[in-house]
Amino acid sequence: MHLDELYAKALNFDMLSIEEGMHLFEHAPLTELMFVANEMRKKQVPHGKVTWQIDRNVNTTNVCTANCKFCNFFRIPGHADAYITDIATYKKKIEETIRWGGDQLLLQGGHHPELGLQFYVDLFRQLKSLYPNIKLHTLGPPEVAHITKLEKSTHREVLTALKEAGMDSLPGAGAEILVDRVRRLISKGKCGSQEWLDIMHEAHKLNITTSGTMMFGHVETVRERFEHLVKIREVQSRKPAEAKGFLAFIPWTFQDVDTLLTKIRGVHNLTTPDEYIRMIAISRIMLPNVKNIQASWLTVGKQTAQICLHAGANDFGSIMLEENVVSAAGAPHRFTFKSIQQAIKDAGFEPQLRNQQYEFRQMPAAIEEQVIDY
Repeated sequence: MHLDELYAKALNFDMLSIEEGMHLFEHAPLTELMFVANEMRKKQVPHGKVTWQIDRNVNTTNVCTANCKFCNFFRIPGHADAYITDIATYKKKIEETIRWGGDQLLLQGGHHPELGLQFYVDLFRQLKSLYPNIKLHTLGPPEVAHITKLEKSTHREVLTALKEAGMDSLPGAGAEILVDRVRRLISKGKCGSQEWLDIMHEAHKLNITTSGTMMFGHVETVRERFEHLVKIREVQSRKPAEAKGFLAFIPWTFQDVDTLLTKIRGVHNLTTPDEYIRMIAISRIMLPNVKNIQASWLTVGKQTAQICLHAGANDFGSIMLEENVVSAAGAPHRFTFKSIQQAIKDAGFEPQLRNQQYEFRQMPAAIEEQVIDY
């Protein structure tokens, strides 16, 4: 394989094979890979701005039976620290979020054995009744799969009920690596890769917008990363013409502090900044049918994420007014609405506030600087 031929295919927005993508990842000079991905970004996102968001990650419950080996957040049923978030807490957190300029809750939890479809339908309806302008970016394919099993229902029926109750969009949570060999090692209690993909396809058929993710840097091989990327773009290619499907793709690195993967299996995140930037560029190249590529500043830090804006990424994600799951495994990075905009400017771009649909938002006229203790 010749690098120049592969660059030309990428710049023509052709679908590269797994072998072609791996060849680029392993042999292309980083500067050339960045250039190709950046040129693709310019064509796909011609406004040239870097988008960002204000939202809050609120957990419905920390009770989970999936027993993922990379998660320090969950508690088993009956644990002294187990909780289900009550409406008073939601009201407090939503009202803070609005004061801090946010327009959305990223609402996720775990595989609670007693929380079925009616719980989430009632919760979404109540939150929408109290705060009709707050968007609900909720659950994820593994939670949808869990609810479906509890109800002995279908993915379509569950997603339809959730959408009617107030779900605005479906996050790409629980993807990890969409290869079952990997999932058996790190997240055996979650749905398999095909069910994750099937739920996303069903969501697209219902015109529910979604995002795709990948957590890498643990037990997966490089080939398995590329298998994951190809599966994402194949689902995107099958969406209805009028549907947006995957609005964005977000690759992020395994955080290893005190996780079972590290303590029992000795698995550490050895991903370097160079490797992460390569994965951002490769994500743009391998996913020509996904418009937005997000740099995960939460897991790799400001400086690496800034370089990613020159390597195919066009989005800086949310300032995350609250985030508990990844932080529990050691992600230390934080932004405010001021510092995220400055970071984007320092990288040479114009920051643009957005909503979950990647539509531009005006900065709120009055916005408080958040002070968070968690």
